Amino acid sequence: MTQPSPFAEIWRGPFLESVHSGHAVICDDRGEIVQAWGDPEAVILPRSSAKMIQALPLITSGAADKARLGTEQLALACASHNGAAIHTDRVENWLSALGLDDSDFRCGPQEPDDRDMRDRLIRAHQSPCQVHNNCSGKHAGFLTLKRHLGGGADYVDPAHPVQRACLAAFEEVTGETSPGFGIDGCSAPNFASSLHGMARAMAGFAAAPDGSAEARLHQAMRLHPELVAGEGRACTELMRAMNGKVALKTGAEGFFIAILPEQKLGIAIKAACGTTRAAECAIAAILVKLGALDPNHPATLKRMNAPITNRRNIVTGVLKPAAGLL
Repeated sequence: MTQPSPFAEIWRGPFLESVHSGHAVICDDRGEIVQAWGDPEAVILPRSSAKMIQALPLITSGAADKARLGTEQLALACASHNGAAIHTDRVENWLSALGLDDSDFRCGPQEPDDRDMRDRLIRAHQSPCQVHNNCSGKHAGFLTLKRHLGGGADYVDPAHPVQRACLAAFEEVTGETSPGFGIDGCSAPNFASSLHGMARAMAGFAAAPDGSAEARLHQAMRLHPELVAGEGRACTELMRAMNGKVALKTGAEGFFIAILPEQKLGIAIKAACGTTRAAECAIAAILVKLGALDPNHPATLKRMNAPITNRRNIVTGVLKPAAGLL
């Protein structure tokens, strides 16, 4: 099957109002497909779901240990954070330890998603800085790697040693030669692969031995779910719901990955429509199917079998996974 498979359904009363479709792959520690929906060979851009891969050279080069990075910094290197104080304070401290400041970033300023931080900036008549960008932790990792490898200030240039190291890591863990890249929202190249390749990479993370770069990164994510995304976000809430046993990472345009160390499985999904609610519903449903996520946990029920209410708080419908995912 090469066409997208139904992922999520929107029911309004007795009527099926909308259907979201996509592609999904579960891989084992041999890189073999355990189950797939849609087209496992679809070529995709994993967007921010690839941040753990982009962080691999930070560790394998020795840069992380030389800079004495702890688990919080490693989690932030994999994060798409809300720009809350718990994120920006840590990234600013990281930059300061490198002898750098906000001007050294190449991710661009972004209004923080965290309401308290946004209101704080408004009250102070201040504009958002680059540290508020949801990718500032990843870019702090890039800057740490740049100091170790050398190269010019424009570390997001695809020809820069930092990005060449990221590409080498990406091709190694996906087991594929990348067909190219797109420029991500934070200005860094985002390398393409098949969906199978991304699931294979995540299964490799899941099966990696303790002490490896892959294990250190997913362990940091599971230890600090609040740093990977933030309050109210699916990555943070679902990792907490699974008691830190699974690492999750969202990506723009309806992407999601999961790393399941206990089962040595990796998951990659792409909502064909690019819709976040479809990707969140699908990843939750697959994790429930695998026995990793409690179907009745409040964090689960926000994403699958979730009631849809109107402005008077009347339940008008439901968002639920398509039958084929269950």
